[in-house]
Amino acid sequence: MPIKIDEDLPARSQLESENIFVMTTNRAETQDIRPLKIAIVNLMPTKEITETQLLRLLSNTPLQIDISLIQIKGHTSRHTDHTHLEKFYISSDEIFSKKFDGMIITGAPVEQLPFEQVDYWAELCRIMDYAKKNVFCTLYICWGAMAGLYHLYGIEKHVVEKKFSGIFYSQLKNSKEPLMRGFDDFFPVPTSRYTYIRSADVSKCKDLVLLAESRATGMTLAKSKDNRSIFMTGHLEYDPDTLLKEYLRDVKKGLGPEVPENYFAENDSSKPVISKWRSTAHLFYSNWLNYYVYQGTPYRLDDIHEEKSQEPEYFI
Repeated sequence: MPIKIDEDLPARSQLESENIFVMTTNRAETQDIRPLKIAIVNLMPTKEITETQLLRLLSNTPLQIDISLIQIKGHTSRHTDHTHLEKFYISSDEIFSKKFDGMIITGAPVEQLPFEQVDYWAELCRIMDYAKKNVFCTLYICWGAMAGLYHLYGIEKHVVEKKFSGIFYSQLKNSKEPLMRGFDDFFPVPTSRYTYIRSADVSKCKDLVLLAESRATGMTLAKSKDNRSIFMTGHLEYDPDTLLKEYLRDVKKGLGPEVPENYFAENDSSKPVISKWRSTAHLFYSNWLNYYVYQGTPYRLDDIHEEKSQEPEYFI
């Protein structure tokens, strides 16, 4: 998939070095097609790294995608250069007059706080409410998924004393859903959090479908029955060394972290990291874009509305 991005975005050089096809604005404007418009509400502290991770996965189909990077109005990021945000991001208050085929709301390292104590909670709720009417399908990731389930469906998160860190296998619960096409019965998911969602709470909700769960870490994947919202509590977008960097950071801080589970060769932190989730990640994002965005979204973005979508033939 050619991804339409600013030619100066730092992620461009990294993606091109991996033979991933990115398209600058000037070239994209010469193609007589309508690209999918995808907004990424990036709540992660290391925004440039998250940009590259997500763009890499969104590149795996023959569609053209127009990316808009979103920062929360009124929230100051302490870990990303201000000039980068000024150049490549738009404020969240600019999206409310627009419509998007898809939106991604990322995780954030605030899962131990009550939602209402997060300084940008009110603005995030405004975005989630806006997305119900103006985005054809929204993908919520990790803390973003917990925030979405809480705000939209009243489902609570639960805190654990020991951090979930490592590669945890999830069990496929609904193989007939297009999002899970091609998935094995058990599949690996990078996980890094202090909270979880109970699968039983999702199953009790009449408007949700449980798609995958882990015995160790709770619900992994769920969707709304109208296909307009996807909730994933893991980090399939993570690079092979992301958990390693988090582990070494926590060691340096003197937090005494446990070695990430099922991550290093022979579970020995002195040995190399073994990447097990790359193919799962590409399959997941391809399925989301194809079945839940591209094949269902209207050609005219103005036709996106809040009415429940009818499942097209390919969902059968």
